[in-house]
Amino acid sequence: MELKMRLCVALLSLSLCMGLMGHVRAQDEADDMEMDVEDAMDDMQEEDVEEEEQQVPTPPPVPTVTYKAPEPMGEHFFAESFDKGTLHGWVLSQAKKDGIDEDIAKYDGKWEVEEMKDTKLPGDKGLVLKSKAKHHAISALLLRPFTFDTKPLIIQYEVNFQTGIDCGGAYVKLLSQTPDLDLAEFVDKTPYTIMFGPDKCGEDYKLHFIFRHKNPKTGEFEEKHAKKPDADLRTYYTDKKTHLYTLVLNPDNSFEILIDQTVVNSGSLLNDMSPPVNPPAEIEDPDDHKPEDWDERPKIQDPDAVKPEDWDEDAPAKIPDEDAVKPDGWLHDEPEYISDPDALKPEDWDEDMDGEWEAPQIPNPVCETAPGCGPWERPTIDNPSYKGKWKPPMIDNPNYQGVWKPRKIPNPDFFEDLHPFRMTPFSAVGLELWSMSSDIFFDNFFVTSDRNVAERWANDGWGLKKAAEGAAEPGLVNQMITAAEERPWLWIVYVLTVALPLVLIIVFCCTGKKSSASTSAAEYKKTDAPQPDVKEEAEEEEDEAKEEESEAKKSEEEDSPGEAEEASENDKDDKTSNEKSEDDILRRSPRNRKVRKD
Repeated sequence: MELKMRLCVALLSLSLCMGLMGHVRAQDEADDMEMDVEDAMDDMQEEDVEEEEQQVPTPPPVPTVTYKAPEPMGEHFFAESFDKGTLHGWVLSQAKKDGIDEDIAKYDGKWEVEEMKDTKLPGDKGLVLKSKAKHHAISALLLRPFTFDTKPLIIQYEVNFQTGIDCGGAYVKLLSQTPDLDLAEFVDKTPYTIMFGPDKCGEDYKLHFIFRHKNPKTGEFEEKHAKKPDADLRTYYTDKKTHLYTLVLNPDNSFEILIDQTVVNSGSLLNDMSPPVNPPAEIEDPDDHKPEDWDERPKIQDPDAVKPEDWDEDAPAKIPDEDAVKPDGWLHDEPEYISDPDALKPEDWDEDMDGEWEAPQIPNPVCETAPGCGPWERPTIDNPSYKGKWKPPMIDNPNYQGVWKPRKIPNPDFFEDLHPFRMTPFSAVGLELWSMSSDIFFDNFFVTSDRNVAERWANDGWGLKKAAEGAAEPGLVNQMITAAEERPWLWIVYVLTVALPLVLIIVFCCTGKKSSASTSAAEYKKTDAPQPDVKEEAEEEEDEAKEEESEAKKSEEEDSPGEAEEASENDKDDKTSNEKSEDDILRRSPRNRKVRKD
C-alpha cells in the first residue's frame, strides 16, 4: 500500500508539473504575441493617477525583432536579398518555349519584388512569382563563374508557398558557362549544371537534386538524379512558412541536402544517383540468342507413370445421397410457385404487340408451412470414388539447364569517372518555372565555397524570419488542434495521453488490499518468523463473555443460592475442558509450540 501511495503522489506531482509547464508555456507565448516587429519600438504610454497616490514606475520595453538586411561576410559568388526593392541585375526571359501551343509558349509570367502578404518582418522583401498557369523565367549572373576544383559548393535560398502549392516547382538552376549563354533567351533547354529545389504536383512531394554529367567518351550530357529523401516533406509545402533549402557538394563526391539547416538527404555522387555515373563494365550481348533445344523446365511429367486400372475419370464429383429420406409432409403435388391471383392485366396491354399476358409468379402460400413442394429430389454428396482426370506426377527434369541469359561482353561504352564532382562550371542562377499557384516567395540566394560563410548568411536572413514567425505562432493548444485537423489520428493520441494518467491514478490510489489478515498470513508463510498466537484475541473475547456471564449469575444467586452453586460448579468444569482443548491445539501446532515455549 505504501508503494501505491508513493506512485500516486509521483503521478499527481507529474501532472501538476506538466500543468505548470503548460501554463508557463502559454504565458511565454502570450508574451511573444505581444512582441513588436516594427522597425522602432512603440513608446510606452503611462496612465495618470491621482496626485495623492505614488506614481507607478514605467515597465521595461517589450523586446522586438527588427529586420536588418543580411550582408555577405566572406568569399562568395552570388548574394541576393532583394531588399533594395528592385530587380537590378536580374534579366527577364523574352523567349518562347518550343513544342507547345503559341498561346502558352511565352515566358510572360509576372515577377515582383515585395514583402510577403502576411509578413512578420516588415522591411524584408523578396522575389515573388505572381502569375498562375504561366511560364516564368528570370536569371542573374554570378560575380564570377564557379569552377569545381578543391573547394565545396554551397547553394542555398529561401522559399515560402504563401497560398500553398497545387502543382508547380520552386527549384533553381545553375546555368552552365557557355560562350552562347544569353539570359534574355533563357528557356527550359538552356544548358544547366545543377537543378535543385522543391517541386510538387498532386500528392507527389519532391526535392530535386539533378546534375548533368558529361560522358568523357561521347561528350554527351546525361541527367543524374539523386535518390528520393526518406523524410516526409509534406509539411514544408503546406505550413506556409519560410524554409531554407541548402545543397552542399564536396570534392570527395559526397553531397548533403538540408531543409532549415537539417539534413534530409545525403549520399555519394558515385553510388546514390540514378542512372549511375559510371556504366557497367560488362553488358549482355545483344547478338546472343537462346538455343532452340535449351530446356528451362525445372519439372516435367514422369514419362514412366501409368494410370491405375481402377482410375475412373468419368466418375461424377457429386452423387445422390442414397440414405436421404423425403421429409414427412412434403407436398409433392403442389407447385413451388403459382400465378398471383390478385394480379390484373394492364389496361394498355396489347396482345398483338406484347404477346399473351401471364400473371406474375409468387411463392405458393400452401408451401409456407410444409417442408417443401414439388417433385422431391435426393440431395447430392461428394462422390468418394471421384478422382478426376488423371495426370502423371511431376519429377525433376534431368535435362534442366536453368534460365537462359545472354552472355556478357565488355561494354563498348564503358568509362570510369571517379571524380563526378568536377562538373561543368556555371556562371548564372536562374528560375525557370511553371506553376498552377501564385505568390511563391523567393529570398536570400547565396552561392559560396565556404560553409561557415553560408551559415552566417542564413542566420542573418532566414534566422530572423524564423524568430519573427516563431514569435507570432499560436499557442500550444492551437498548434495541437491544427495538427489534428491535418492528421485526424492525432485525436486518438491526445485522448490516450489524457486518459492514461487518470486511469493510473485511479488504479494506484483507489484500490487497496482486499484482506489484511490474509496478506499477513501469506507473509508469515514466506518466512520462518514466529507467528503470534491467535489465542490472545480469543482469550480477550472469552474473558469479556465470562464477565457478562458472572454478572448474570450474581443476579441469579441472589434469587436462588442453590442454583448459583450448581452453576459455579458447571463453570469450573467448562473452564477445565476449554483449557484442555486449548492445550491440545498448542501441542499439535509446532510453530505455536515454539511461540508458547518462548
